[in-house]
Amino acid sequence: MKVLKRLLILLICIFILYFVLFHLLGLETKIMRIAYPQEYSEFVIRYAEEYEVDPLLIFAMIKAESDFNPKAKSHNNAKGLMQLMDKTAIELSKQEEVDLYDPETNIQLGTYYFSQLLVKYENQTGIALAAYNAGMGNVNTWIERGTIKKDGSDLENIPYKETNMYVRRILNDYEIYQKLYEDSY
Repeated sequence: MKVLKRLLILLICIFILYFVLFHLLGLETKIMRIAYPQEYSEFVIRYAEEYEVDPLLIFAMIKAESDFNPKAKSHNNAKGLMQLMDKTAIELSKQEEVDLYDPETNIQLGTYYFSQLLVKYENQTGIALAAYNAGMGNVNTWIERGTIKKDGSDLENIPYKETNMYVRRILNDYEIYQKLYEDSY
């Protein structure tokens, strides 16, 4: 009986400590902001404003794409913070060479490209995200075949598992960014 009483007292103390540290002192938000940073904010904000995209969505994309590693490179040879392919970057920039490992260049081109996808898919964020990941050709085919709806109301039907999880992850991270930084923008 004494052991049970001590255990109960210990649990109550842990709960009180948790409540004081995380809620009253705001550590929960501080820890979450470490996990969901706003690195490269000067570029994200500049180009998000220029291309009329929510900067918090761009932060969520960068987190998912590269976890803020400007030297990230995928198995498909996508590069940099927003994981762009060389061909896409060259088409977007209208230049023969593009340094996708340069954070400003990558964020500018990635944000511009995503803004074009939002326009093409009538501001359906989930559909635009799917196109950013799987390509417009795949997304157009899925819409034409009725696999997914043009309004994005059935994103769970995205047939590529990687793209399905990608869209879900970014939309979830976007919600977290909105809660953490709602007063910032």
